[in-house]
Formats: sequence, C-alpha cells, structure tokens
Amino acid sequence: MARCGDGAVDPLELYAGGIDTSDYVEQLMPLLRAAVPRVGTLLDVGAGGGQLGSAMRDRIAAWTAVEPSPSMRRRLGALVPPPALVNAGWQDADLPASCADTVLAANMPAPLTDTAAFLARCRRWARRTVVWVVPAQRGPRGLCLAGCLPREWHGEDETPGVDIVLRRLPPGDRPAILVRSDWTFRLDVPDLPRMAAHLADRLGWAEGDPRRPELVLHLAAQALPVPGGHRLSVSRASAILVWRKDS
Repeated sequence: MARCGDGAVDPLELYAGGIDTSDYVEQLMPLLRAAVPRVGTLLDVGAGGGQLGSAMRDRIAAWTAVEPSPSMRRRLGALVPPPALVNAGWQDADLPASCADTVLAANMPAPLTDTAAFLARCRRWARRTVVWVVPAQRGPRGLCLAGCLPREWHGEDETPGVDIVLRRLPPGDRPAILVRSDWTFRLDVPDLPRMAAHLADRLGWAEGDPRRPELVLHLAAQALPVPGGHRLSVSRASAILVWRKDS
C-alpha cells in the first residue's frame, strides 16, 4: 500500500493504483474516441496518475498535465513519454487562453463543487473541446472502497455525481454529448488489516471502535486471493460530458 511521508496511506496513490488494475480506461476509451475523434493538443486538468490522458492523447501532439499532488506528479513523470507538468491546482494554473485543442478533466472534485466556474475555466483553455468524466453510479463517490462498506458505515451522499453536475450547470450550458459507461474498480491489497485501519481512520472511527474488527472481516469476506495479497472490487459507472467550443 502506498504510504505518505508520515506513514499514512496516500489516498490519491491508493486510487491511482486501483485504476492501474481496473478496466476503467478499457471501458471509457471507445466512448471517448467516438465523442472526440480529433484530440489534438491535450490539457489534462487534475491528471492524477495520467492513465486516461495517456490513452486519450494524440501521439503526435503535446500533452500537458495540471496536477498539484507531488505523488501524482511523480507518477506522471515516470510515464513514457511523460506529459509537460504544471504544478498547480486548476484555480492557480497560469495558462493562456486557447492553450489546448482538448481540455480533459476526469475524476476530480471541481465539476461537482465549482461547476460553473470550472466549466468557464476549461472553456477558456480549450480551442475546440471540453471533456469531463464524472461519477455516474448511484452510490458513494468519495472514499476509496466506500462501495465495499454498508451505507450506514460510510455515510456518503449517494446521488450520482453527474446528476449534481447537471443540476448546477448554468442555463444553456448542457453538454453536447452525455454518455455513460460501467466499469469495475479493482484494488490489490497486500495487507487487509492495514487497509481496514486506513478506511476506519478516514471514516473518523476512534481507536477501540467495535466496528474496526468488523471492518476487517467485512473486507475479507469480499476479497479474492491474488498473488501478493487480495483484490477488492467495486462496481462503478462514469459519465462522459463533452462541450464543443462552438456550442
């Protein structure tokens, strides 16, 4: 399991590791290619581990990744070839207008929390196309592996993220394309008790909470043995939203 400098589990690295072993890219890419047949230069905002941007990018055009997380920038820098890196969040990224043909934002909070402002920023950066990928399943969205837990344990809002985005879009800003894809998040876990402790900490459960040992057993009942540990799987869905610059 990925660790931060203080010994805690890095949730971004954890999620990126799960995307590595999931069918996320495999399931979404045919829909993305159909929706955006000409990518051109790509600006990948909140790029994370870069799996989707790497698959989507035009091999003969520039790819730039805006990513504030040091652990994710290390991942991005290890790709072959790596994107040009911008060490900033989307609000602070000092990029000129019309700096990329396509702007991609996948699995980041901004579309759900700052919908109108983030869309305006993406449109400013894009010459042709803006693409968002947001959660579409009815279930938890935030905590990694929350879908493995009973609802009364994780307590997350289970409204599909795409419903929140569409509700918060300004009038007249509906996307030109909206399609949905099912996929499965799969995370290989070398140490189930350590993973259970990480989830319990993220849920705010105190040491000694009687649910902590229950959580270990709950994860173990769902886990499948794989070389080096166990695999946990969660059914997911994503919505692809596409805006044309002239729409």
